[in-house]
Amino acid sequence: MSARPASPPPHARPGQTSDEDHRTRRLLRWVFAQENLDEIRGHPDKVLALIDEFSKDERMMTVGQEKGKHVLDVINEVKPETMIELGCFVGYSAILFGDACRRNGGKRYLSLEYNPEWAAIANMLIELAGLRSFVTVLVGRSDVTLDKLYRTGDVKKIELMFIDHYKPAYLTDVKLCEHHGMIVPGSVLAADNVLHPGNPPYLEYVRSTVEQKREAAKQGPTRGYNTEGMRERAVNSFMPEGDVPFLETVGNPNLVYQSELRQPEGHRDAIEVTRCVGVQEA
Repeated sequence: MSARPASPPPHARPGQTSDEDHRTRRLLRWVFAQENLDEIRGHPDKVLALIDEFSKDERMMTVGQEKGKHVLDVINEVKPETMIELGCFVGYSAILFGDACRRNGGKRYLSLEYNPEWAAIANMLIELAGLRSFVTVLVGRSDVTLDKLYRTGDVKKIELMFIDHYKPAYLTDVKLCEHHGMIVPGSVLAADNVLHPGNPPYLEYVRSTVEQKREAAKQGPTRGYNTEGMRERAVNSFMPEGDVPFLETVGNPNLVYQSELRQPEGHRDAIEVTRCVGVQEA
């Protein structure tokens, strides 16, 4: 009698099959098996409702309506022409926030996703929601893609960026944007999962004073990611073992941030909304 094969790791590295991979495929099949699919097509709210319904029984890594509302408030305030998100997964946030951006007169929503299979599934759901011409999913490493967007002149500044991808890359990707001058007074960052599973290095950075950041910058860029205080599962998920940031940079410690935690009542997680409000010259 052969041994029962081990279950796949909950958050697999590239080339492995994870629980999320199985769930995303089941979600896609379930959504497109709906008898009233024609009534759903072209309605972002109905597609989101289906994903929410599926998530009641199958845990999905989506921002959800409760936390999402806090980002919607920022979208309604900022009204970005271009909004960027890091981490697309099945397209839930791209549909929720992309629809809001479009209604606020925006021109495009760029969603960066490392996993090509998740990006393909997201594109199908985004198309079902009627947002395929507004939301563009860019497949590849977030830091490489951000660098390319800047160097090609496609994105010169960050208006509003939603951060919900590989947790150790939150800080390095923000510093990359700072390095390129993409974060300027008026730029807003909205980061998910800052309490659960948590991201102490990111929170410490965006809440630090210019003086504190300057002092830390004297040590120069660090090799790899700062994973202090992060759960092992978050650190060992999704990216290849031994991965390091595409570019090493200390960012721009002279940027002045005002950061605020927005936590839905009774929710274990929250969104950190960070605004660049100025530049403090040395």
